[in-house]
Amino acid sequence: MDMGFRWIVLAAMIAAGCNGEVAGPAPSDAGTVAATPSSNPASTSRPGIVVLGDSLTAGLGLPESEAYPALLQEKMDAEGYQFQIVNAGVSGDTTAGGLRRLDWALEGDAKILIVALGGNDALRGLSIDDMRRNLSTIIERAQKRGVSVLLAGMEAPPNYGQDYTVKFRQVYRDLARTHNVTFVPFLLDGVAGQARLNQGDGIHPNAEGARLIAQTIWRALQPMADAATATP
Repeated sequence: MDMGFRWIVLAAMIAAGCNGEVAGPAPSDAGTVAATPSSNPASTSRPGIVVLGDSLTAGLGLPESEAYPALLQEKMDAEGYQFQIVNAGVSGDTTAGGLRRLDWALEGDAKILIVALGGNDALRGLSIDDMRRNLSTIIERAQKRGVSVLLAGMEAPPNYGQDYTVKFRQVYRDLARTHNVTFVPFLLDGVAGQARLNQGDGIHPNAEGARLIAQTIWRALQPMADAATATP
């Protein structure tokens, strides 16, 4: 099954209210979520790196220790960095939902924000203009607090047409350039569409897939951690 077909299948599951990532009203609108963040910076004594995302970040279907934020923590600890990775992933969340809970997520001594949102906007065919505004506001608010931002891009399913797909992808590139933030073009690079790296739904990574996502993020995150460590 190729990547495009997997996207279409998952989108159809969501539209039909089956056992996909979300069913019925958007969790960010209805206040119902399948996962909650494991902690926030205020609960730790170390400076925080917050990962604001959806089920891909929350680690849906995986033990908490195998979600990619936990694997990033392992890398941080192994390299001797004094940062606490905060998993602020909520299953089913959209960019609008992420924006609504941003202030809570950045409580405490947050130094870096990883923004990994947009997958659910794409699966629901939500407004690209609204997504752009939501992500832009998230970045701007974080930067005003002195928090460095890493933006992780997503891809839209092909069933909404090429125009939507291209414009969706371009949002991330435009925002990265406009706000001068660290940019990872695709969170699921090398993982999406690979059956051996995903769970049975074909969209959420398994443990091996999560390790690859952690490696992708780590390559961009490590220089940011070095810079944050060097800043008084």
